[in-house]
Amino acid sequence: MVQPLAIVFYERLMPGSQLVNRLQDLNYRVLPVSNPALLAATVRREMPLLLFADLAARGDVSGAIEKIKADSGTSHLPVIAFAPDNDSSLLEAARKAGANLAVGESALAGHLEQLLEQALRLD
Repeated sequence: MVQPLAIVFYERLMPGSQLVNRLQDLNYRVLPVSNPALLAATVRREMPLLLFADLAARGDVSGAIEKIKADSGTSHLPVIAFAPDNDSSLLEAARKAGANLAVGESALAGHLEQLLEQALRLD
């Protein structure tokens, strides 16, 4: 059976590496990306099942999400954006950019399976 691909954009070791490990435990193939300028092109080339984006990384992460959502070839991609729990401005910017879910790191750590289910739900 082919494992679904998740792209995880992160710079910070925690929670990024934890997320990668948890996704691998859930039988996802994971492609880490650390440069927001390469994110849209990587998504277009790899066609993952979903994208996780660390909003607290350097660079215009919300802009990369907006670019992905504006592209007709990648606009369908579920995006789960995450940030430190106390940074509501980053979460709001991600929502405005088109992220399907924007959550604090504690929610990501504690409810990953439910977030995956919600992001991948077909409406």
